[in-house]
Amino acid sequence: MLTFTSYTVENVRDPFNILSGKRYEFVVNIDVPEDDELYVENGVSARVIVKVEEEQTSIVSYDLLETSSGQLLDFDMEEDEEAALLQFCSEHVPA
Repeated sequence: MLTFTSYTVENVRDPFNILSGKRYEFVVNIDVPEDDELYVENGVSARVIVKVEEEQTSIVSYDLLETSSGQLLDFDMEEDEEAALLQFCSEHVPA
């Protein structure tokens, strides 16, 4: 089970109004147990682009990063982990 320890969120600007809804970029630090395949000694973070449209929130894309270096990790989250990440982001979208 993943634990989300801290996060930052920023509004993604759309100066030309091309995109529908609002987009937010989250950077979420994840506490990953050592026995999990996502575990990296220097920590794991997720950079997530979230779309909010008509009170529906969805993940547009995400990347997993090594927290200390910012290096892109070649892992994907499992379906339940993605659902937990979406739930976390949904609860922390700016009002």
